Amino acid sequence: MEAAPRRETDPLAWTAGFALLFLALVWHRLGIPSQIYFDEVHYVPAARKLLQMVPANTEHPMLGKEIIAAAIALLGDRPLAWRVPPALFGAFGLFAFGRLMWWASLRRFATLAGMFLVATSFAWFIQSRIAMLDIFMAAFGMIALWQFAAALRLPARRARRRLALCGLCLGLALGAKWNIAPAAMLPSLTFLALRCNDHRLRAFTRSDTRPIPGIPLLEAAFWLGLMPLIVYWLTYLPAFFYPQNPVSPWDIVGHHRAMLELQDSVKKLHPYRSVWYEWVGNWRAIWYLYKAVDGAQRGVLLIGNPFTMLAGLPALAWCCWAGIRHRRADALAFALLYLVTLGMWLVSTKPIQFYYHYLLPGSFLMACLALALDEIWKKGGKWQWLPALSLAAAGAMFVWFYPIISSAGLHEGRASYVHWMWLHSWR
Repeated sequence: MEAAPRRETDPLAWTAGFALLFLALVWHRLGIPSQIYFDEVHYVPAARKLLQMVPANTEHPMLGKEIIAAAIALLGDRPLAWRVPPALFGAFGLFAFGRLMWWASLRRFATLAGMFLVATSFAWFIQSRIAMLDIFMAAFGMIALWQFAAALRLPARRARRRLALCGLCLGLALGAKWNIAPAAMLPSLTFLALRCNDHRLRAFTRSDTRPIPGIPLLEAAFWLGLMPLIVYWLTYLPAFFYPQNPVSPWDIVGHHRAMLELQDSVKKLHPYRSVWYEWVGNWRAIWYLYKAVDGAQRGVLLIGNPFTMLAGLPALAWCCWAGIRHRRADALAFALLYLVTLGMWLVSTKPIQFYYHYLLPGSFLMACLALALDEIWKKGGKWQWLPALSLAAAGAMFVWFYPIISSAGLHEGRASYVHWMWLHSWR
C-alpha cells in the first residue's frame, strides 16, 4: 500500500449517502414477517433470557444477543425492535466496507463499485433484515479492517489511534461470532511479516520502517493481538454474574471447550445444509421464509447474486495475479481475506454448515470484482463498457430477485416461487 496510485478525491460523502440509501431500503417492511422466522428462533429467545440473566444459546458468543436484548429493553419485544440493530449495523458495516475499499486502494470507482456490489449481493441485504448474529460480526470486522488499512497510510501519531480502534473492533467482532477469526489474525500477521522482512532478528528493537514507522512491534502486538482478546473476554461480562451456572471469568478456556462441544454435537442433517464449494458456485440456497403471513404469501430466499458471485471468481484470480506479479497490495489483501475466511470452512469440524457462512468471503469477493472492474475502467479502450454493464447486471439481478429476498407479498400464492428457481438446487 506504500505505492499509492494517482491521488483521487475521497468519496466520503457519496459513501455515507449510499449507506443511508441502503438503510432506507432495508427499513422497508423490516417488521414483516410479524413473527420469529428462521434462526431468530434461537437468538431472540436467547436475548429475552439474557434480560432475565438466564443462560441460553451458550454455544455462541454473547455480543450479538446482548445487542438484540438491549433493543428489546429499549424498544419493546416485537419484530421491528429485534431487527433494528441488524439494520443499523448492516448500513454502518456497508459504510465501513466503503471506507476499507478507499483506504486500501485510494480508488474512487473501486470504492463506490465495491459498495454497490456488496449491497446487491443479496446476503448483506438479507442478513441486515433478520435478528441473527452474522451482521454484527461482519460490521465490526469491516470497521476493524478499515481502521487497519487507514493506519497503514498515516503517520504514527494518527495511526496509533486507528490501531487501537482496530483492536477494539476485532474483539467485538469475535464477541459476535467466531467466523471473523481468520480475518482478525491478518492485521497482526501483516505487521509482523513486514517488520521482520525489513529487520529479521532485530524486528523487536527497530521501529523505523514498514508498515508504520514509529510503532514498535510490541506495541502493535498489544493493539492487534492482546487488546482484541481483552475486549472479547469483556463481552462475556453478564455471564460472569448469572445467578445460576455463571461462567467463571478465570476459566474462559474451559467455557470455550464446552461451547465447541455444543457446536460439534449438532449432527442431525438439515435440508438446507451445504458445503464450501456449493457456496462458491452459488449452488445451494436457503429458504429463510416461505409461507402465508401478514396477509400474503411471502418469501426470503438466501442465495448469492447470480451474476456477481460467479463474475467475482475470475476477478479473484486477477487479484491474486496482480498482487503477486505487480505488487498490488490492495488486490492481494482482498484475495487473501477471501481465501482465509473461506478456507476455515475447508478445515472446520462443524458438521452442519450453511450458505450464510459465506457472508464474509462473498463480501471480500465483491471487493476483488470491484478492483478488477476499476482496472478495466481506468485503462479505457474497447473494454471500458464492461464495468458499467457489470454493475447494471448486478443491479438488474437485485431488482428481479427483490420480491423473494425482501418478504414482499407474492401475487400467485404458493406457486409464486417458481419464477426465481433457475436451479433445482435452489428449491
